[in-house]
Amino acid sequence: MIMFRSFIQRMRRAAIAWMSGWIFCTWIYFNAKAQHNGWTPLEQTYTLRDVQHSIQPLSHWHPYPNLADTTGLYRIPFSVQQAYIHAAEKLLPVSWNPLPATLFMEFSENGNRSHYEAVSFQRREQLATLVLAELFERKGRFINDIINGIWAICEESFWGVPAHMYLQGNPHELPDVAHPVIDLFAAETAQELAWTYYLLKPALDRVSPLICKRIAYETTRRIFIPYLQHDDWGYLGFRWRAHPQTTERVNNWNPWINSNVLAASLVLADDSIRARVIYKTMQSIDNFAMPYPADGGCDEGPEYWDRAAGALLDELQLLNNASHGKINALHQPLLHQMGRYICKMYIRYPYFMNYGDADAIYHPDPALVYRFGKYTDDSLMMQFAAYLAAQEHFGTSVLPYRFGVLNRALMALSVLSDLAKVNPSQPLFRDVWLPDLQIMIARSDSGSVRNFYLAAQAGNNGKSHNHNDVGNFIVYFDGNPVLVDAGAQTYTAATFSNQRYQIWNNQSSYHNLPEINGVMQQAGKQFRATDVQYQPDAEKAAISMDLTHAYPDSAGIITWKRRVVLIRNQAIALQDDYDLRIWKKPLAEHFLTPLQPFIRNRQEVILADTLHHRQFLLHLVSGNLMPYIDTVYISDGDVVQLPSGETIRNGRMYRIWGDHLYRIRWMQTDQQTHGEISFRLTLSSAQQSDHP
Repeated sequence: MIMFRSFIQRMRRAAIAWMSGWIFCTWIYFNAKAQHNGWTPLEQTYTLRDVQHSIQPLSHWHPYPNLADTTGLYRIPFSVQQAYIHAAEKLLPVSWNPLPATLFMEFSENGNRSHYEAVSFQRREQLATLVLAELFERKGRFINDIINGIWAICEESFWGVPAHMYLQGNPHELPDVAHPVIDLFAAETAQELAWTYYLLKPALDRVSPLICKRIAYETTRRIFIPYLQHDDWGYLGFRWRAHPQTTERVNNWNPWINSNVLAASLVLADDSIRARVIYKTMQSIDNFAMPYPADGGCDEGPEYWDRAAGALLDELQLLNNASHGKINALHQPLLHQMGRYICKMYIRYPYFMNYGDADAIYHPDPALVYRFGKYTDDSLMMQFAAYLAAQEHFGTSVLPYRFGVLNRALMALSVLSDLAKVNPSQPLFRDVWLPDLQIMIARSDSGSVRNFYLAAQAGNNGKSHNHNDVGNFIVYFDGNPVLVDAGAQTYTAATFSNQRYQIWNNQSSYHNLPEINGVMQQAGKQFRATDVQYQPDAEKAAISMDLTHAYPDSAGIITWKRRVVLIRNQAIALQDDYDLRIWKKPLAEHFLTPLQPFIRNRQEVILADTLHHRQFLLHLVSGNLMPYIDTVYISDGDVVQLPSGETIRNGRMYRIWGDHLYRIRWMQTDQQTHGEISFRLTLSSAQQSDHP
């Protein structure tokens, strides 16, 4: 017995020592992360008990006016309320288009994901419009159609989309309803139904209390229980936390899903699990924020900013609101940097500096930009939000939220009157440098879109939504595109598969980059730029880097050093100095442009901007190369016939650039294994005198 007691005591001491060590290591780990980028982890600041004591019960939490308390509706512009009512009227009689199994299976059969998504998203957009119209009108005439929408969505086998069925870990083309998983759109559906419950419960209960019970039942079964059961889903970030050196950090899925699960749990979760779900979203979202670049840059590109940094803001704002300020992380310095990123990426409306899967044309949510400015005390962001709102006529009609995201719509409606009082202004920084992402941006003059604009990146090819684009650059003039990044096509099964880099726009040779010995860049963090230097001054801004390791060994590179320079109000200069081990194929320098190119001679190509009645000269200053012109046809999306009989496509890239871009290929005419290649891009001499 004495030996047994001694054994138990030793085991207790060992357990205490292990637990103390684990707590100490966790403390050290969190603090190391906080010191890296300024993020103080929520889990380090708050406990589950804090959540239990701080978060208000739904009976005491009234974040927005609802049918039971409409006193705050006066803050929402009457024109917006009427616009929702008119939009809902146009839907009558409402059709809840079916989502048959055969439509779901299209993704596994032919790779098309947009057909199913179009119907699924339409259902949710219709429901959001009807719900807000009923809230504003309060006459009950939309209630039956809302109930039909709720019932149709509750009877869907999966609230997400076919492209995300891999989360179930099975090869089946259809969802296994016995094993629910949470993707982006399942989480969004949960918040939409939750806010429908919150806004309209009295009216729904008058028809049947089973409607709201069904919402709570389905959300608990599909969302809350699986969410608590799973730490293994990669986007939650717990794998990364356990193995940060060998696991990729999470992307926008993490805050996008967590913020929507949080919203749903605040409204719908039973008291037995509510605090646990809320606290787990806080733990999980730490896994997104802790490794985030300290410069606030979104490595997925500006278009994903609103679902990455923006969704983090949604999470923090909900926590702050639901706890009456007792859980408050809105003051974090990193959050401010994350918000400012979107201002730094701005070129001229509607263009933003793009890379990876992000598009060149982007319409940020003005209300989100405003909320970032409000909660980080940044007047520039609030002024930019006002400028965006004016350009997009935001807040004068139905808010342009895709997928029917009530969470964002309600947050926006609550700030419209304040946003309308802000004086608009554009954030036109002369120079920007993001050292973590290794992105530089330069204008000819601060506060002006006039003349040349240059953006260039170094980095690596292991980013989320990656394109093989280390060393790529883009050029705009007076805020209009000259040399561009094509961006992404409409997503298909191939987009996120082992065929990703067979898609032309993901390849380095369809960026403003060289192809060396017939070899392009490859994907992975190991394919990167080194020796990156950024040098701005009053006359110019330059970035230089070594691209040797951005290409595989088969390219035969000893060194490839690239320097890109904005000479303010004059020109763009590019210089590549190279030394190769072997010559196998002619090297090529590529330039992608939406402007019509004409070869003037061996050393000069004219780029004709017919829309703005000017021309640019791309001049080969040094190197033995010959120019060739390729037309790159854009054929993504479905073919749509207009009433006039003309056919167009509805694809993502097509909507930005039309049916083609041009690629200028300067091909090597000798077999030199070392040397210098340099180019200069200027406004043509005949027009320089007309442009100050």
